[in-house]
Amino acid sequence: MVGIPGQQLQVYYSLESGFVEAALLSPPVTFSAAKKGYYKIIDVGAMVEMPGGGLTTMIKTIQSRPAEVKRVIHALQSAKDEIRKSKPKTVELIVKLLKMDKEAASETYDAFQTTLSPNGVPNRAGIDNLVRSLQTQGRFTDRKIAFTEVADDRLATEVAKELGYKLQ
Repeated sequence: MVGIPGQQLQVYYSLESGFVEAALLSPPVTFSAAKKGYYKIIDVGAMVEMPGGGLTTMIKTIQSRPAEVKRVIHALQSAKDEIRKSKPKTVELIVKLLKMDKEAASETYDAFQTTLSPNGVPNRAGIDNLVRSLQTQGRFTDRKIAFTEVADDRLATEVAKELGYKLQ
């Protein structure tokens, strides 16, 4: 296995040219590869619970301005809900912002849907996987990292309850 630095398209071109026999690709490049007859061997994203993004701020901000942080979390959750409810509008936005054709944008939307947290609350299993991933890279190997060192789910939990989401 060889890592090829660069953008997804460069990795895809390496696959197409025969320079590599397999490649780790992400949407929307995966759609082009499928159209050309390449097969998905494994879908890593479907196998590993891992956060794909999140809201980051200073601990001081959470402590000193919790109402503002909650408003931001609420806005993000509302936007995510709108994305879920309105595929046509979201696909048009993807086409416009990412300069993608409508078919690829639709497939990107479908793939993106699988990554969205249902309630916006950080998932402990996902955070644990993220920490383990960092540790395999040689970071934080000297100690056990607690969830609370990496994520604070209190305000997100409050917002989820306010929005009526079911929590486990």
